[in-house]
Amino acid sequence: MASIEILSLNVGMPKQVRFKQKDVSTGIFKSATNEALYLSYLNFEGDGQGDLVHHGGREKAVCVYPYEHYPFWENELQRPLEYGALGENLTIRGLLETDVCIGDVFELGKAIVQVSQPRQPCYKLTIRYGVPEMILKVQQTGYTGFYFRVLKEGIVSKNDGLSLLQRHPKAITVSFANRIMHLEKDNIKGIKQILEVEELSVNWRNTFQKRLVGTETDTRERLTGNS
Repeated sequence: MASIEILSLNVGMPKQVRFKQKDVSTGIFKSATNEALYLSYLNFEGDGQGDLVHHGGREKAVCVYPYEHYPFWENELQRPLEYGALGENLTIRGLLETDVCIGDVFELGKAIVQVSQPRQPCYKLTIRYGVPEMILKVQQTGYTGFYFRVLKEGIVSKNDGLSLLQRHPKAITVSFANRIMHLEKDNIKGIKQILEVEELSVNWRNTFQKRLVGTETDTRERLTGNS
């Protein structure tokens, strides 16, 4: 695996915005910082999530997004994008969804982190950009980014870089997990392969297990914000 560069470290606290005649709390608005920040088991200092049911927590402490996808979104949105544009904490270069696997372990500054699941887009992207179809495009392209859980807390700087410590033996890529979750929903073999990865997040595990028995919950609220 080639060297992985951290282009930007981005944080932001939740704020209230108006969306579909209601007030919504969202932490999607992140700003780049040059400071070294402490990464706890839950998040970076100075960072927060507005919806703690669907975002944040131990298994989604750090949101990571590859800068290689930025030109695509700049073309789609017809506007330049700043670091943190997809609501990510780490804007990186050199590690795509096709490269990284669920359960891979990395050194991030003084912290140790592990890939837990792909990032799942929600209607907060619509709040930020006013383009409802963007959410489905994130899923269809597989340009989702991914989440880290924190195995060891520590100070992180954007100058630290990201170093692979341990490749997961099952080699289930984020890209493969995305494909089975969003595009090949009836691929039972693929679902069972993903479920063999013990390090898969509880949320994704529950979704796949429900799918196997035909009780998967509706995703419309995540995609549209309508309950």
